[in-house]
Amino acid sequence: MKKPTQTLATVSNLSHQASSAEQFVVRTIACSPFAERLLYQHADLLADLLQNVTKPYLLNEMQLFLQSAPILDEASLKKALRKLRQAVMLRLMTRDLNQLAGDSCAALNEVMQTITQLAEVTLQCAVDYLSTWQAALYGQPVDSQGNMQQLIVIGMGKLGGAELNVSSDIDLIFAYHEEGETSGQKPVSHQEFFTRLAKKLIAAIDEVTLDGFVFRVDMRLRPYGGEGVLVSSLDALEDYYQNNGREWERYAWIKGRVVVGDSTKLNQLLKPFVFRKYLDFGAFASMRDLKTQIQRDVVLNKSADNIKLGRGGIREIEFIAQVFQLIRGGQDSSLQIKPTLSVLKLLKQKGIMSTQTEHALSQAYVFLRHLEHRLMYVDDLQTQDLPKSEAAKQRIAQAMNFTDWASLYHQLEHHQQLVQTQFDAVFQTTQTTMPTLDYPIIGDTASITPNTVQSVWQGLLDQKIAEQILQTLGYTTVAESLQRLSHLRTSAKYQQLPTLSRQRFDSLMPAVVMLAANHDNADITLLRMINLLESICRRASYLALLAEYPTALRLVIKLMSASPWLANYLAQHPILLDELLDTNSLYAPPNFVEMQVDLLHKLNEASGDVERQMDLTRHFKHAATFRFAAQDLIGELSVETLSDYLSQLADLILQTSLQVIWQNLYPQQAANPSFAIIGYGKLGGMELGYASDLDIIFLYEDKPTLENNAEIYARLAQRINHWFNS
Repeated sequence: MKKPTQTLATVSNLSHQASSAEQFVVRTIACSPFAERLLYQHADLLADLLQNVTKPYLLNEMQLFLQSAPILDEASLKKALRKLRQAVMLRLMTRDLNQLAGDSCAALNEVMQTITQLAEVTLQCAVDYLSTWQAALYGQPVDSQGNMQQLIVIGMGKLGGAELNVSSDIDLIFAYHEEGETSGQKPVSHQEFFTRLAKKLIAAIDEVTLDGFVFRVDMRLRPYGGEGVLVSSLDALEDYYQNNGREWERYAWIKGRVVVGDSTKLNQLLKPFVFRKYLDFGAFASMRDLKTQIQRDVVLNKSADNIKLGRGGIREIEFIAQVFQLIRGGQDSSLQIKPTLSVLKLLKQKGIMSTQTEHALSQAYVFLRHLEHRLMYVDDLQTQDLPKSEAAKQRIAQAMNFTDWASLYHQLEHHQQLVQTQFDAVFQTTQTTMPTLDYPIIGDTASITPNTVQSVWQGLLDQKIAEQILQTLGYTTVAESLQRLSHLRTSAKYQQLPTLSRQRFDSLMPAVVMLAANHDNADITLLRMINLLESICRRASYLALLAEYPTALRLVIKLMSASPWLANYLAQHPILLDELLDTNSLYAPPNFVEMQVDLLHKLNEASGDVERQMDLTRHFKHAATFRFAAQDLIGELSVETLSDYLSQLADLILQTSLQVIWQNLYPQQAANPSFAIIGYGKLGGMELGYASDLDIIFLYEDKPTLENNAEIYARLAQRINHWFNS
């Protein structure tokens, strides 16, 4: 039998007659000194690799490997886990470097899925063995109902998102269900039991032995970081995130996922923390601040060539995807997904992101992740820094299938520039606290700047000077307008705002005053805007929306100027401000078929939560009405067309609501009810106006298959009335 070194030397010096499998190994060795070391140190890996390189390393194969391993104690457990990692990594590297998994996207998915499954299976195996051994000493940890508790292992970051890279840390948080004591003769508290277990688990995965390590473990994302307890009860976790959770932790928990243990209760208690019920535009500022801090650290550590944290890097793509999840995920549960590429695709499908932007970001993400993996293949180090030496650069270029480093670097710069441009567009990183407003202003305003108007708003100027400034801007009843600003500034609503909300309010007011002056009815427009701001100021997200989207602010003021009815409508339903972000959608003719499909999908997603379904229906109606009103104001709609739209909207909502209410009342009935809603008056004549009532009656057809028809349909009619009148 050949020695390992002889076997490898034979492979390394193959001629052109060598098998394709052997040639794959040769290329892997050329790109990865780590792979070469593995093959020299572990002779058995070569035979397995040559035989199975054409097949991905699947989850069931990993499980069989561990099931057949002689695991008797902690030392043998560590050895088995590390031997599995060696086999998985070697086959994975060889397949990836030789493009055996398909195109770039398929290859990246295979790498991320395989490494994620390796993490999951090794964590589960370690928990199973360590829990059994520890329970033999202290007894089982049981809950108040006598059910055995298991350590809950939560994967954060790329583990939670099923996007692990090939030499990644795994970010973990540990938890257990409830406090108590174990059931053995030497009982210990659940806190002590699971803390001991967690420490042993970390050692089983993270400790470097003669066989290496499985994954480096990072516990800093747990409550209170390195100073917090290693394992928390679910009650303690809930208390922490309700009272002390920070914005960056919301971002981190987007990808949080239970990888070992029961996830039901944890998901229930964390969902409200991560995904707010309202549109959360405050996430822009929070994530922009987080990115600024990361960028500051990159500069301090001289890591400008870091393809993850540097400008145009992987982290910026993740931030772009996840900020929209934070903003909209509470209202649209379909956005509560984790993989970055899937989020980008969904944003495109929903019209939140253009096809071109999604394509550019997805292509950049795939390229950067492949480059990241090849940097890690070299020495099995968690690095995203570009190489410095010429030899190292050439190795990476070869691994990325480029002829030379210059060609690779040119492609890298192309992707980074696209990502950087999109990131700056989404987060408006070049916007100052007081944005420059690109509009003409009536009157001689050369000396009037946003800072001057800020002084008017803050009451820092003499009254006559302030009135003169307003008059120059175009206001007529300047004393009344100035007094209204003063009343707003001294009102309890404004004075009691949190610091961040007041800062946003202060940054908005100069823009509001100057934009309102652009309209003939400047004083009335300002008054309506003040009423709107008073109604929304306690919702920081709405202030953030107007601060983050100057275009939306201009459109709001235009609508305020045009219609007192619409001004009141917005003040009553400020969630409709979101409709202003996409003017293409705002002014597009309605597609009632697509609208009905969308409403029905949302209502089915909220199945079982009648109150939520009613809220969704209300918002759908308000949003559609608002879009029609906006088109009406710019002269797009005739009176007849507007009436048709409003009548078709009512028909759509009545039909969809009837279907959903029937399903809620009688889920066992497969067929639709023999029940009709008849419209009279303006609804029957398709002449509805904005504030029209619906004159309707109900009819049903006697159906032999149903007992107590009258009672059943009377209940349905009552529920419909309640649904629409509540």
